[in-house]
Amino acid sequence: MPTIHLTTFVAAPAERVFDLARSIDLHRKSMAHTGEEAIAGTTSGLIKLDETVTWKAKHFGKVRVLKSKITAMNRPLSFTDEMMNGDFKSIRHEHHFKKIDNGTLLIDLFHFESPYGGLGRLMNRLFLTGYMKKLLETRNQSIKEYAESEKWKFILDQ
Repeated sequence: MPTIHLTTFVAAPAERVFDLARSIDLHRKSMAHTGEEAIAGTTSGLIKLDETVTWKAKHFGKVRVLKSKITAMNRPLSFTDEMMNGDFKSIRHEHHFKKIDNGTLLIDLFHFESPYGGLGRLMNRLFLTGYMKKLLETRNQSIKEYAESEKWKFILDQ
């Protein structure tokens, strides 16, 4: 099972970064290039423990639907979302927030398993792991951009 480990420095308080990371609205904005939209469950605002969201987006030329659930939360230190339904065999995304003197380290541990056995593992090596890493980097860049400017107020002060 591939694991993507990303660490992103954000010059903002952990509480702000934590809330931006669980914002449905900011996630949708950061994934606009895929046409991503929340279609069921929590469809706006901040997702909470035991809540679900169903996303619809276009990846690899096909519209895909993925339902995930927040299975653990310890504000402002961590939360975990896990795929309930979707094209993958499994997805578990751990979000960790480490307070440091000048901001927050946003740490992602993204574990996923593709279907199709050996063919799925080959797809992971050839392109899927890189594609997923790029999506996470894009999302983290949006979190960083909003957290480090006044833009966060448009997301969290709604």
